[in-house]
Amino acid sequence: MSVESALRTRGNNQCELCKSETDLIIYDIPPHPEQREEDSLLVCEKCNLQLTKKEELDSKHWACLSESMWSEMPAVQVVSWRMLNRLRNESWAADAIDMMFLDEHTLAWARSTGDHENTSDVELHRDSNGNILHDGDNVVLTKTLDVKGSSLNAKLGTVVKGIKLVADNVEQIEGKIEGQTIVILTKYLRKG
Repeated sequence: MSVESALRTRGNNQCELCKSETDLIIYDIPPHPEQREEDSLLVCEKCNLQLTKKEELDSKHWACLSESMWSEMPAVQVVSWRMLNRLRNESWAADAIDMMFLDEHTLAWARSTGDHENTSDVELHRDSNGNILHDGDNVVLTKTLDVKGSSLNAKLGTVVKGIKLVADNVEQIEGKIEGQTIVILTKYLRKG
């Protein structure tokens, strides 16, 4: 049986966190990169985007944790504990953390990435107007830019299609101008 089939059976074809039945995908729980049933969850797209910090946390959405934290599955317990800790400034989440019990092995797994030490703040790629940017978006330059190491001059108003977000720096994106891939600071562009 494939991992996805096993997770669908285990989760009754629902997100194992919020019980949504749409847009379900496998979430491999860090630090375990390989897909194994015991290290993965079946989650909806909204849960996945917030787990992977590609969308701001919606505390109302995560109220589901007050139920899922009681799961007998260590994988569900680990993710519930991590998310409750990221939301610990919410009184309901702090109360839930106080009630939650994890055995020694599961707690060590939950703490292993340090993700629980983060706050609910999520750093996202944003344009000069504060709009969230995504891979594949089209943007417009808000300033004429000289490209270092090149004679290329990117003019104000130039449209850059199909951008790629720089993974480790929310202030940068990659885009092609005149066939050349360059890095552009997000403060010099707006979503097109």
